Amino acid sequence: MYKNLLIFSVLLLFCFNVSAQKKKFDVQGKAGARGIMPENTVEGMLKAIDLGVTTLEMDAVISKDKQVVLSQEPYFNNEISLLPNGKPITLKDQKNYNIYKMDYEAIKKFDVGSKVHNRFPGQMKFKAYKPLLSETIDAVEAYVKEHKLAKPVYSIETKTIKNGDNEFHPEPAEFVELIMDVINSKKLAKRVIIESFDMRTLQYLHEKYPKIQTSLLIDEKEPFEDYIEKLGFKPTIYSPYSVLVGKGLVDRCHEMGIKIIPWTVNTVKEVKYFMSLGVDGIITDFPNIMGQLKK
Repeated sequence: MYKNLLIFSVLLLFCFNVSAQKKKFDVQGKAGARGIMPENTVEGMLKAIDLGVTTLEMDAVISKDKQVVLSQEPYFNNEISLLPNGKPITLKDQKNYNIYKMDYEAIKKFDVGSKVHNRFPGQMKFKAYKPLLSETIDAVEAYVKEHKLAKPVYSIETKTIKNGDNEFHPEPAEFVELIMDVINSKKLAKRVIIESFDMRTLQYLHEKYPKIQTSLLIDEKEPFEDYIEKLGFKPTIYSPYSVLVGKGLVDRCHEMGIKIIPWTVNTVKEVKYFMSLGVDGIITDFPNIMGQLKK
């Protein structure tokens, strides 16, 4: 009897270790790989794939003609944008170039890859435009197939705030439906996460598309349990600003069966620290740092 129990315990421990080893650490490239490539561009996404990310994190906005466009803001940010004639956009004027008031044909003429980014001066520079979500997915899927690479997950952030409804973007229900039209047309529902700071989009998504993975983005220090209560359901992922993450928060997430993936983690030292806390992944501007972990 004792011998059988011992054998069972050894087998149980072995299975646990194998399961732990198989648990994949999710490396999410912020807007592709915006520390080294222009953000939210097809070229940036393909570079992130080359660097081994498991998830492509990207930001979605909506154009006047109801196209889903990749962009960090629902307007042309002066930090990265040049007018079609090559002239810069000023901080004062940037919100006048409201993507929700422009058809995609006009949006595509702006250059978001040539201007030196003050926060990411090491970015590769080249002329680039804000691509459609559908175009980006097609390019990535073709690239991984051609190079026999693992298919990535797409984590798509809805860039919405309540005060922006019908001014910089449609209301949450329409916004989500436009994204889901693209996802369903590409048959990618099993490889998609919808993330947002705006709980309204996640709540609508959970009600209408409960099988789609969700990620709640957090940038303020409030109790974890309060956020989950406000949301009204358990998201797949809890994704806080990295300075808000400690061992206690990691444990509380896992106790509820929720993954925790902090943003934005940009140094090897930070990656090692958060790994030691037991997080399920990171969002990083520099996915190339993962190659330095073993050095």
